[in-house]
Amino acid sequence: MRCFGILLATALCSAFCGTPLHAQEPSAQGPGSVAEQYLFAAANAERAQRGLQPFHWDDALYRAAQGHAREMASRASISHQYPGELELAERGRQAGARFSSIAENVAQASTAIRIQDAWMNSTGHRDNLLDPLTDVVGISVLRRNGQLYAVEDFGHRVDDLTFDEQETAVGSLLTAATPLTLLSMPEDARRSCTMDTGYAGARQPWFVMRFTAKSLTRLPEELNNKLATGKYHEAAVGACAPRDSQPFSYFNIVVLLYP
Repeated sequence: MRCFGILLATALCSAFCGTPLHAQEPSAQGPGSVAEQYLFAAANAERAQRGLQPFHWDDALYRAAQGHAREMASRASISHQYPGELELAERGRQAGARFSSIAENVAQASTAIRIQDAWMNSTGHRDNLLDPLTDVVGISVLRRNGQLYAVEDFGHRVDDLTFDEQETAVGSLLTAATPLTLLSMPEDARRSCTMDTGYAGARQPWFVMRFTAKSLTRLPEELNNKLATGKYHEAAVGACAPRDSQPFSYFNIVVLLYP
Protein backbone atom coordinates (compact mmCIF):
# COMPACT_ATOMS: atom_id res chain seq x y z
CA MET A 1 0.00 0.00 0.00
CA ARG A 2 1.29 3.45 -0.87
CA CYS A 3 0.16 6.23 1.43
CA PHE A 4 1.47 9.01 3.58
CA GLY A 5 0.26 10.96 6.56
CA ILE A 6 0.47 14.64 7.53
CA LEU A 7 -0.80 15.99 10.84
CA LEU A 8 -1.73 19.47 11.95
CA ALA A 9 1.08 21.38 13.63
CA THR A 10 1.09 21.89 17.37
CA ALA A 11 2.21 25.39 18.28
CA LEU A 12 3.32 25.52 21.88
CA CYS A 13 4.10 29.22 22.28
CA SER A 14 4.19 32.45 20.29
CA ALA A 15 6.77 32.96 17.54
CA PHE A 16 9.78 35.29 17.66
CA CYS A 17 11.99 36.49 14.85
CA GLY A 18 14.99 38.67 14.13
CA THR A 19 18.23 36.85 14.96
CA PRO A 20 19.99 34.22 12.86
CA LEU A 21 19.02 30.58 13.34
CA HIS A 22 21.52 27.99 14.53
CA ALA A 23 21.78 24.63 12.79
CA GLN A 24 23.73 21.44 13.25
CA GLU A 25 24.95 19.88 10.02
CA PRO A 26 23.46 16.43 9.33
CA SER A 27 25.53 13.62 10.79
CA ALA A 28 26.02 10.08 9.53
CA GLN A 29 26.25 9.03 13.17
CA GLY A 30 22.78 10.11 14.30
CA PRO A 31 21.26 13.15 16.00
CA GLY A 32 23.69 16.02 16.44
CA SER A 33 22.34 18.61 18.89
CA VAL A 34 21.35 17.92 22.49
CA ALA A 35 17.70 18.63 21.64
CA GLU A 36 17.76 16.15 18.75
CA GLN A 37 19.40 13.53 20.95
CA TYR A 38 16.77 14.07 23.63
CA LEU A 39 13.80 13.76 21.24
CA PHE A 40 15.27 10.64 19.63
CA ALA A 41 15.90 8.99 23.01
CA ALA A 42 12.50 10.07 24.35
CA ALA A 43 10.69 8.64 21.33
CA ASN A 44 12.42 5.28 21.70
CA ALA A 45 11.79 5.24 25.45
CA GLU A 46 8.06 5.69 24.83
CA ARG A 47 8.13 2.88 22.29
CA ALA A 48 10.07 0.57 24.60
CA GLN A 49 7.51 1.08 27.37
CA ARG A 50 4.86 -0.29 25.01
CA GLY A 51 6.89 -3.19 23.64
CA LEU A 52 7.46 -1.53 20.25
CA GLN A 53 10.65 -1.77 18.23
CA PRO A 54 12.87 1.32 18.47
CA PHE A 55 13.27 3.79 15.64
CA HIS A 56 16.43 3.58 13.58
CA TRP A 57 18.05 6.85 12.62
CA ASP A 58 17.72 7.74 8.93
CA ASP A 59 20.15 10.30 7.52
CA ALA A 60 17.98 11.04 4.48
CA LEU A 61 14.95 11.79 6.64
CA TYR A 62 17.24 13.95 8.79
CA ARG A 63 18.13 16.00 5.72
CA ALA A 64 14.45 16.34 4.82
CA ALA A 65 13.56 17.35 8.38
CA GLN A 66 16.38 19.86 8.57
CA GLY A 67 15.37 21.53 5.32
CA HIS A 68 11.84 22.02 6.63
CA ALA A 69 13.07 23.12 10.07
CA ARG A 70 15.10 25.83 8.33
CA GLU A 71 11.93 27.04 6.64
CA MET A 72 10.05 27.18 9.94
CA ALA A 73 12.85 28.92 11.83
CA SER A 74 13.45 31.46 9.08
CA ARG A 75 9.74 32.32 9.07
CA ALA A 76 9.39 32.08 12.87
CA SER A 77 6.29 29.94 12.44
CA ILE A 78 5.29 26.30 12.12
CA SER A 79 3.58 24.56 9.24
CA HIS A 80 3.79 21.30 7.32
CA GLN A 81 4.18 23.11 3.99
CA TYR A 82 4.90 26.69 2.98
CA PRO A 83 4.06 28.33 -0.37
CA GLY A 84 6.57 27.17 -2.95
CA GLU A 85 7.81 24.32 -0.77
CA LEU A 86 7.52 20.67 -1.82
CA GLU A 87 5.06 18.47 0.03
CA LEU A 88 6.37 16.06 2.66
CA ALA A 89 6.68 12.96 0.47
CA GLU A 90 8.57 14.84 -2.25
CA ARG A 91 10.89 16.42 0.33
CA GLY A 92 11.71 12.96 1.62
CA ARG A 93 12.33 11.58 -1.85
CA GLN A 94 14.57 14.46 -2.87
CA ALA A 95 16.60 13.99 0.31
CA GLY A 96 17.27 10.39 -0.76
CA ALA A 97 14.90 8.55 1.57
CA ARG A 98 13.28 5.27 0.46
CA PHE A 99 9.92 4.69 2.13
CA SER A 100 6.49 3.16 1.65
CA SER A 101 4.90 5.63 4.08
CA ILE A 102 5.96 8.94 5.61
CA ALA A 103 4.56 11.19 8.35
CA GLU A 104 5.67 14.29 10.20
CA ASN A 105 5.47 16.05 13.56
CA VAL A 106 6.36 19.74 13.88
CA ALA A 107 6.42 22.01 16.91
CA GLN A 108 7.81 25.20 18.41
CA ALA A 109 8.69 25.67 22.09
CA SER A 110 11.40 26.89 24.39
CA THR A 111 12.70 23.40 25.31
CA ALA A 112 12.79 19.92 23.81
CA ILE A 113 11.05 18.58 26.93
CA ARG A 114 8.02 20.79 26.23
CA ILE A 115 7.98 19.67 22.62
CA GLN A 116 8.01 15.98 23.53
CA ASP A 117 5.32 16.44 26.18
CA ALA A 118 3.09 18.30 23.72
CA TRP A 119 3.49 15.62 21.06
CA MET A 120 2.70 12.84 23.51
CA ASN A 121 -0.42 14.72 24.66
CA SER A 122 -1.71 15.20 21.10
CA THR A 123 -3.46 12.14 19.66
CA GLY A 124 -2.24 12.48 16.08
CA HIS A 125 1.35 13.30 17.01
CA ARG A 126 1.46 10.50 19.57
CA ASP A 127 0.13 8.07 16.96
CA ASN A 128 3.07 8.96 14.72
CA LEU A 129 5.54 8.37 17.55
CA LEU A 130 3.98 5.03 18.48
CA ASP A 131 3.12 3.68 15.03
CA PRO A 132 4.28 0.02 15.08
CA LEU A 133 4.68 0.01 11.29
CA THR A 134 7.11 2.94 11.30
CA ASP A 135 10.75 1.98 11.73
CA VAL A 136 12.92 5.01 10.87
CA VAL A 137 13.03 8.67 11.84
CA GLY A 138 15.04 11.81 11.21
CA ILE A 139 14.80 14.69 13.69
CA SER A 140 16.00 18.25 13.24
CA VAL A 141 15.81 20.99 15.86
CA LEU A 142 16.92 24.56 15.13
CA ARG A 143 17.10 27.44 17.61
CA ARG A 144 16.17 31.04 16.93
CA ASN A 145 15.55 33.84 19.45
CA GLY A 146 15.39 31.36 22.30
CA GLN A 147 12.82 29.19 20.53
CA LEU A 148 13.27 25.66 19.21
CA TYR A 149 11.74 24.69 15.87
CA ALA A 150 11.46 20.90 15.70
CA VAL A 151 10.64 18.53 12.85
CA GLU A 152 10.34 14.75 13.12
CA ASP A 153 10.01 12.88 9.82
CA PHE A 154 8.94 9.24 10.21
CA GLY A 155 8.98 6.53 7.59
CA HIS A 156 8.62 2.85 6.88
CA ARG A 157 11.90 2.11 5.16
CA VAL A 158 12.13 0.24 1.87
CA ASP A 159 15.51 -1.46 1.46
CA ASP A 160 17.75 -0.35 -1.38
CA LEU A 161 18.35 -3.65 -3.23
CA THR A 162 19.92 -4.33 -6.61
CA PHE A 163 17.93 -6.29 -9.17
CA ASP A 164 20.12 -9.34 -8.42
CA GLU A 165 19.35 -9.02 -4.71
CA GLN A 166 15.62 -8.65 -5.36
CA GLU A 167 15.56 -11.70 -7.60
CA THR A 168 17.54 -13.75 -5.08
CA ALA A 169 15.12 -12.79 -2.30
CA VAL A 170 12.04 -13.78 -4.30
CA GLY A 171 13.75 -16.95 -5.52
CA SER A 172 14.36 -17.99 -1.92
CA LEU A 173 10.68 -17.49 -1.13
CA LEU A 174 9.68 -19.61 -4.12
CA THR A 175 11.94 -22.53 -3.24
CA ALA A 176 10.83 -22.35 0.39
CA ALA A 177 7.20 -22.63 -0.71
CA THR A 178 7.63 -25.63 -3.02
CA PRO A 179 10.44 -27.65 -4.69
CA LEU A 180 11.40 -25.64 -7.75
CA THR A 181 14.36 -25.26 -10.06
CA LEU A 182 15.23 -21.60 -10.53
CA LEU A 183 16.15 -20.82 -14.12
CA SER A 184 18.94 -18.40 -14.92
CA MET A 185 17.44 -16.17 -17.59
CA PRO A 186 17.84 -12.65 -16.19
CA GLU A 187 17.55 -10.77 -19.49
CA ASP A 188 14.28 -12.42 -20.54
CA ALA A 189 12.85 -12.25 -17.03
CA ARG A 190 13.73 -8.59 -16.59
CA ARG A 191 12.30 -7.72 -20.00
CA SER A 192 9.11 -9.56 -19.01
CA CYS A 193 9.00 -7.43 -15.86
CA THR A 194 8.89 -4.24 -17.93
CA MET A 195 5.95 -5.50 -20.02
CA ASP A 196 2.28 -4.95 -19.18
CA THR A 197 1.31 -8.41 -20.43
CA GLY A 198 2.94 -11.43 -22.01
CA TYR A 199 6.54 -12.52 -21.67
CA ALA A 200 9.94 -12.14 -23.33
CA GLY A 201 12.01 -15.00 -24.70
CA ALA A 202 11.39 -18.15 -26.70
CA ARG A 203 10.04 -20.38 -23.93
CA GLN A 204 6.40 -19.84 -22.97
CA PRO A 205 5.59 -19.95 -19.25
CA TRP A 206 2.41 -21.55 -18.00
CA PHE A 207 1.79 -18.73 -15.57
CA VAL A 208 3.05 -15.14 -15.27
CA MET A 209 2.69 -13.21 -12.04
CA ARG A 210 3.54 -9.50 -11.85
CA PHE A 211 3.41 -7.74 -8.51
CA THR A 212 4.71 -4.77 -6.58
CA ALA A 213 5.71 -4.88 -2.92
CA LYS A 214 7.28 -2.64 -0.30
CA SER A 215 9.22 -5.61 1.11
CA LEU A 216 10.29 -8.99 -0.22
CA THR A 217 9.47 -11.11 2.80
CA ARG A 218 6.36 -12.86 1.48
CA LEU A 219 4.80 -13.91 -1.81
CA PRO A 220 1.38 -12.73 -3.02
CA GLU A 221 -1.42 -15.07 -2.00
CA GLU A 222 -2.37 -15.74 -5.62
CA LEU A 223 1.16 -16.91 -6.36
CA ASN A 224 1.20 -19.13 -3.26
CA ASN A 225 -2.04 -20.73 -4.43
CA LYS A 226 -0.54 -21.46 -7.86
CA LEU A 227 2.54 -23.03 -6.30
CA ALA A 228 0.38 -25.18 -4.03
CA THR A 229 -1.11 -26.98 -7.04
CA GLY A 230 2.18 -28.80 -7.61
CA LYS A 231 1.97 -28.23 -11.39
CA TYR A 232 5.05 -26.03 -11.61
CA HIS A 233 8.61 -27.30 -11.36
CA GLU A 234 10.69 -24.45 -12.78
CA ALA A 235 10.58 -20.71 -12.29
CA ALA A 236 12.34 -17.54 -13.33
CA VAL A 237 12.32 -14.24 -11.46
CA GLY A 238 12.83 -10.79 -12.94
CA ALA A 239 13.08 -7.39 -11.28
CA CYS A 240 12.75 -4.00 -12.94
CA ALA A 241 12.45 -0.35 -12.00
CA PRO A 242 9.08 1.09 -10.95
CA ARG A 243 7.24 2.66 -13.87
CA ASP A 244 6.18 5.94 -12.29
CA SER A 245 7.96 8.83 -10.65
CA GLN A 246 5.87 9.01 -7.48
CA PRO A 247 7.92 9.45 -4.29
CA PHE A 248 7.11 6.15 -2.61
CA SER A 249 9.54 3.26 -3.06
CA TYR A 250 8.56 -0.28 -3.95
CA PHE A 251 9.82 -3.37 -5.76
CA ASN A 252 8.56 -4.36 -9.22
CA ILE A 253 8.74 -8.14 -9.76
CA VAL A 254 7.69 -10.78 -12.27
CA VAL A 255 7.62 -14.54 -11.64
CA LEU A 256 7.42 -16.91 -14.58
CA LEU A 257 6.29 -20.49 -13.77
CA TYR A 258 6.99 -23.49 -16.00
CA PRO A 259 5.88 -27.14 -15.83
